[in-house]
Amino acid sequence: MTAAAEKTGILGIAREQVLERGVGLSQEQLVEVLNLGDDKLEELLGLAHEVRMRWCGPEVEVEGIISLKTGGCPEDCHFCSQSGRFPTPVRSAWLDIPGLVKAARQTLAAGATEFCIVAAVRGPDERLLSQVRDGIKAIREDGNDIQIACSLGMLTQEQVDELVEMGCHRYNHNLETARSHFPNVVTTHAWEERWETLRMVRAAGMEVCSGGIIGMGESIEQRAEFAVQLAELEPDEVPMNFLIPNPGTPYENYPIVEGPEALRTVAAFRLAMPRTMLRFAGGRELTLGDLGAEKGMLGGINAIIVGNYLTNLGRPASQDLDMLAELKMPIKALNETL
Repeated sequence: MTAAAEKTGILGIAREQVLERGVGLSQEQLVEVLNLGDDKLEELLGLAHEVRMRWCGPEVEVEGIISLKTGGCPEDCHFCSQSGRFPTPVRSAWLDIPGLVKAARQTLAAGATEFCIVAAVRGPDERLLSQVRDGIKAIREDGNDIQIACSLGMLTQEQVDELVEMGCHRYNHNLETARSHFPNVVTTHAWEERWETLRMVRAAGMEVCSGGIIGMGESIEQRAEFAVQLAELEPDEVPMNFLIPNPGTPYENYPIVEGPEALRTVAAFRLAMPRTMLRFAGGRELTLGDLGAEKGMLGGINAIIVGNYLTNLGRPASQDLDMLAELKMPIKALNETL
């Protein structure tokens, strides 16, 4: 560390360490970033954007998601309206294969290069894997070459191998929050079980997608812990979600994360993982709104989910695509994701 960096505080240190050398911040350094005042927010966002541009480039990856199996999940994730343990309005339902093909076609037409098939389960049984297999086959027979990702819960090694054989190139399984906070969020399985699934996915050659939700009662220190734990995982993609206090869940009365706090967290995660794809996901419309979304795209984000988020509505895909055009951010072409 140079004397000049020391004099300019944590942002000067981050400029030298992350922007110049590509080395993510430590947990202690991230706590400093997360405790910066609002008067430093614009400078922080500007630095995070510089880091994104230097180590990831200007392109933005656009993704759509679809729920193949909705509701009725046996797990007790306290934020989730799809848990069968809570009195939420969501009821169990399956999407048929024609519906899956139609959704993939619409996702491609919206300009996305990634289509993620999601199921509300602890882990996939044979019925679900068969549905995914038939769905992927039908999407390909429809002439759609969009990249297909899956999010089907915790996996065995055999199931990992099956998904590779099906042509799933990226697997999403969120760690959700810091290891120290996880028992306050989920009690029906352990953080380590999620980590093991991700380890097997990485070893099998699939891309790893893992992020979490900000605003579930975690401390600033635990947000920093979470970012460092994700960095250790070395995921290809990190979805950044902000808590939506869904009715009927244990978190239904939790406060919405305020915009400046959300943006500061996004920038901190970029400074922890300079080379990782950071994706705006659920809750951004609620906590940030249109202006905040633009600031996030100029504050470290380089990927975005368009359309709806499973049981929660997003804004129209056209709005996000118009925003990217106004910001002069090119959308990653399909052939660049192969």
